Amino acid sequence: MKLHLNSPDGRYQVTGYGDDHVLVNDQRLDFGLVLSPSLLEQEVFRGLVFEALEIGHFEWLRDQGAEIVLLGTGAKLRFPHPSLTRPLMQAGIGLEVMDTGAACRTYNLLASEGRKVLVAILA
Repeated sequence: MKLHLNSPDGRYQVTGYGDDHVLVNDQRLDFGLVLSPSLLEQEVFRGLVFEALEIGHFEWLRDQGAEIVLLGTGAKLRFPHPSLTRPLMQAGIGLEVMDTGAACRTYNLLASEGRKVLVAILA
């Protein structure tokens, strides 16, 4: 799906997505990435599938300074075990889990409002 957005200030936005990729500022990227308006991280979650999530991934997300973390779990919605997400809860960081399309759209909306949002999109 193509999203029509402009980012005149150079901040990262999702401009589209498909079954196996995300367009960030019109650049095609594979799933397994983390995005905020000022961060594009492609190594920490590279190729990460839902079943391989570990507490360390959520600790890393906690340390990025976001108010809210969106987790895109692919084509279908899957919720991680609460023991994995505890680092976010203990830090008072909101977590919203959704399919990848919804995560992309929600990220753009929250980022456009100036929120401190982070989206992690799994493979």
